[in-house]
Amino acid sequence: MRLRCALGKGGVTSGKREGDGATPLASMRLLSAYRRPGGRGGPRFALPTLLTHPDAGWCDAPGHGAYNRPVRLPFPASAERMRREDRLYDGVVVLDWNVTRRARGLGSAIFLHVARPGFAPTEGCVALTRRDLDRLAPHLRRGMRLTVRR
Repeated sequence: MRLRCALGKGGVTSGKREGDGATPLASMRLLSAYRRPGGRGGPRFALPTLLTHPDAGWCDAPGHGAYNRPVRLPFPASAERMRREDRLYDGVVVLDWNVTRRARGLGSAIFLHVARPGFAPTEGCVALTRRDLDRLAPHLRRGMRLTVRR
């Protein structure tokens, strides 16, 4: 299935590096999900799902031992907040980019999440409309793949 999506402001690359703003040119396994709790929360995923509590974070500091791993905020190194005010992370699928086999500096926090209005570019993630993410969520299973092509 092909869907309209937003990709990284740095384009699509086979040489992904931390902070380049690019989306990896890859076929990435779906690992797990996060969703905002509550009535207007996130999509209902079939994937193993964690709720995004206010202290949920994801380490994006290549020099830290928790690099590209979930962490609890506040955190002593750089980390993304998983519960965002702009609600882009109301539904998040963790993609297996540099997660199962980590290497420092090859990119972190590559997610499938809700797109900004007008499909504004991401920091390297893949983003869909909330409607498309809601539609897909119950069908997504661990091990399925999301493929990014040029």
